[in-house]
Amino acid sequence: MVTEEQIRYELSPRAVDKGRSWLTVTLENVGTNALRGLHVRVNTLDVYSVEVLTEDTFVPVLDTDAKEVIPVQVSTNVSGSVYVTVDGKREGEPFHWESPDITLTVGDESAELVSLLALTQPEPTVGDRIRCEATLRGRVRSEGLKLEFWAQTPGGEFEELAILETKTLSPGEEARYVAEIEAGEVGRYTIYAYLLDGTTRMGREVETIRVGEG
Repeated sequence: MVTEEQIRYELSPRAVDKGRSWLTVTLENVGTNALRGLHVRVNTLDVYSVEVLTEDTFVPVLDTDAKEVIPVQVSTNVSGSVYVTVDGKREGEPFHWESPDITLTVGDESAELVSLLALTQPEPTVGDRIRCEATLRGRVRSEGLKLEFWAQTPGGEFEELAILETKTLSPGEEARYVAEIEAGEVGRYTIYAYLLDGTTRMGREVETIRVGEG
């Protein structure tokens, strides 16, 4: 199987109201060969935020320079990310293609959780401290929000790292918040950040770090 690099895509709209909405996926074949037997799917990264209600769409053929417009229905609770996948054949050989993550912004949420990064050595080992940094961005004036950091250890335990009250953010203003964990064992650590407005989850980001023996 090869990875198809010559598909141009667009997903719109990228801002929707809470509840059910229709999106449009536009695919364009910018390569030199026709693509056949395409199974096109929009996938969610977090079903709590965005649930995709439409199943795979089958496209018999997508000729060179041709476009295909595909309607997709989603149900949104809070802002979240999706990505598009295409599986099919090119010159008789199977291929797989997928888009980068695409953020769907929902309603009039006051702030968004932009990113979560693990700031550590390239190859952390047992005993190192893993520093996790979350970035928030205001959409309207926001205050009274809560940011939680959690970690799942290689042994499967789920540990609270920090629960922080965020500062007031103006529209477009960004703020960074940090939590740390000491790597106590070899294996994969999964770090989670949650942005909450009361009991409503507004954002979720995940970062994975693999720790070696040293």
